[in-house]
Amino acid sequence: MIVDAYNNVWEAGGTSDYLTGENYTVEMMLKSMDAAGIDMAVGCSLGQLVENSYIASISRRYNSRIIGFGQVNPRLSNAVEEIRVCAEEYGLRGLKLHPTMHGYHFADHGLLDPIFAACRDHGLVVLVNALDDPFCAPFSIEEIARGFPDVPVLIAHMGTVWNVMEALLVAERNGNIYLETSSTQLIDVKMAYDRLGPKKLIMGTDWPGSDFDLERRKIAKAIPDKEDRSLVEGRNLCDLLKLDNP
Repeated sequence: MIVDAYNNVWEAGGTSDYLTGENYTVEMMLKSMDAAGIDMAVGCSLGQLVENSYIASISRRYNSRIIGFGQVNPRLSNAVEEIRVCAEEYGLRGLKLHPTMHGYHFADHGLLDPIFAACRDHGLVVLVNALDDPFCAPFSIEEIARGFPDVPVLIAHMGTVWNVMEALLVAERNGNIYLETSSTQLIDVKMAYDRLGPKKLIMGTDWPGSDFDLERRKIAKAIPDKEDRSLVEGRNLCDLLKLDNP
């Protein structure tokens, strides 16, 4: 089973020329998934347009295809309660965090410890949008994640461009930290595979920023071994989410 770890879907809900004014709905994503042979994919809302109720609705409607992840801004007073709603009422399986968009530094125990505690209590995987940014450098993610060893953490984009080496170090020495591949260069995935092996890598596309077939081609070139590639393309994430993987 091919399972993709990071994608964004939304219905137009803003006036910005950048993304939110146009639809990128789950139906559009499903067509792209089908063309690339993707069985299931995580669906999140954009950092600039958090819509947990929409993610919940599509994960219910397409429960055999879409794995819903919620999202919160830890700076908001209702963040912990919203995590409870995402897990208990919406049935979502993970939580996306976007420090860059929401304006907080990740190495902030006052903000992040309650978020991670709630994810631990509800059995959620944490996905951190971590493109090259001092707000969410891998060492900062490690500072919080090491206090919650039972919470799986996916470093989205592997800290690319300049924080990839940090991401490799952090994933290597923390059993609960994994590297998600979207937006990375081919050489980054090759380095991660050579250093960490296949069990610490998880394929993601960040649709509609990229397309599923392109990400699968990148993974195929970086990881030629079929058995190892099956871990990266689905089995690792299935294990973290406790999904059946025939």
